[in-house]
Amino acid sequence: MSRSERREQLIRVARQLFGARGYDAVSVEEIASAADVSKPVVYEHFGGKEGLYQVIVDREVTELSGILSSRMRPELAPREVLEGIVVSLLDYIEENPDGFHLLAHQSPTAVRSETFATVIADVAEQVTNHLAPLMAQRGLDASTAPIYGQILAGGVGQIGQWWSENRGYSKEDTAAHVTNLLWFGLRNMEREPRLVTRGHSAAADGTPSGRG
Repeated sequence: MSRSERREQLIRVARQLFGARGYDAVSVEEIASAADVSKPVVYEHFGGKEGLYQVIVDREVTELSGILSSRMRPELAPREVLEGIVVSLLDYIEENPDGFHLLAHQSPTAVRSETFATVIADVAEQVTNHLAPLMAQRGLDASTAPIYGQILAGGVGQIGQWWSENRGYSKEDTAAHVTNLLWFGLRNMEREPRLVTRGHSAAADGTPSGRG
């Protein structure tokens, strides 16, 4: 087995172990045993368990970010973007349960760079860029698009984590209901949002009303 092949084998084996049991419960000795190599081989390639874990997480972040970004192309209609994000995330979870578990349940001491939260933050930014012109067209205050971008991305991320552990609903039904709530909520937004319990509107304190 070549050096690059051995490296990929270790990544594949460790990904399964970390995904199933978590970072802290897996030892270098177990990884080496599962890959049928000696412990020094793991250290030679990755410097240790943390280095190996970091490589795996970085790969998952890159893969998931690429999948979601591909569903937010400028030429797509807003509903296609929203539905595409939801469906793509659930597809990823279904096809890569170990990888998603790594992203959603990371060891905070082991990961120093990007996380699932980073992926969702990127989604929120891209969704905001799609929402701003749509809101302006509807006479809404486009400057508030970041609020809605965070709501949408955060909601999708949360439903993904929930669905990964609660498969009582099919992927298609879950995606349809999430899209239904988010899309029709967007389509029926008030120009001047208000809190009925406090008699407060967004325009009352000088916040732009979105009347254009």
